[in-house]
Amino acid sequence: MLIVGLTGGIACGKSTVSHELKTKYHYTVIDADLIAREVVIPGKPAYKKVVTAFSDVPNLLNEDGTLNRAILGRAVFEDKNKLKILNSIVHPAVRWEIVAQILSAYASCKSLVILDVPLLFESQLYLICGLIVTVSTAADLQIERLLARNAELTRSDAENRIKSQMSNTERNYRSDIVVDNSGSVSDLKDAIALLSKEIKPSKIWTILDLFPPFGVLSACFTFAIRRIAEKYKGAKPKST
Repeated sequence: MLIVGLTGGIACGKSTVSHELKTKYHYTVIDADLIAREVVIPGKPAYKKVVTAFSDVPNLLNEDGTLNRAILGRAVFEDKNKLKILNSIVHPAVRWEIVAQILSAYASCKSLVILDVPLLFESQLYLICGLIVTVSTAADLQIERLLARNAELTRSDAENRIKSQMSNTERNYRSDIVVDNSGSVSDLKDAIALLSKEIKPSKIWTILDLFPPFGVLSACFTFAIRRIAEKYKGAKPKST
């Protein structure tokens, strides 16, 4: 089973690409953002840890006991230490659920699964991906789109959120395919149509991969290749 890592900076259009691949082209998508919301619902272990760790944040909880995501987001994106704490709580829980869903997809004989993860490189999940796709856009458009999407944010908030993530330049450099979303929605959909064909694995590879011994070898090979490529190519372009 081919695992395609799909990533991109905030407001670059990754979710649009993910949704289109799932609804129009019927690919199986594992959505890390959705999982991240589910692991911090009241009663979950990660929820309790977040509430304890950020007890000093005013109005952290809504009236129904759920996390006030806007308040929490502002607190962590203004303080890198708090962001690290939040990630240290949420990321492990998300990774376990992602692994469970990947195994479920493999058991269901899926030929391809798309791993939709904003922090694909930061979480090290790129190491299990046979192909990595990033959705990118110009920096000024990224800010404009983020402000249009989240009216509660100030320009400073938007800039802080973007700065807290890996730069588009580095993310593009480390990916196998870059989808440019600096144009119109129509342009993006045309690019998605081409992408849907490019990522589709061959029938022979799919059949071979369904045999557990070959599947394990394929996964180990992917991991090794990613490590070797990172060692010799480097994680950042020489100019940065």
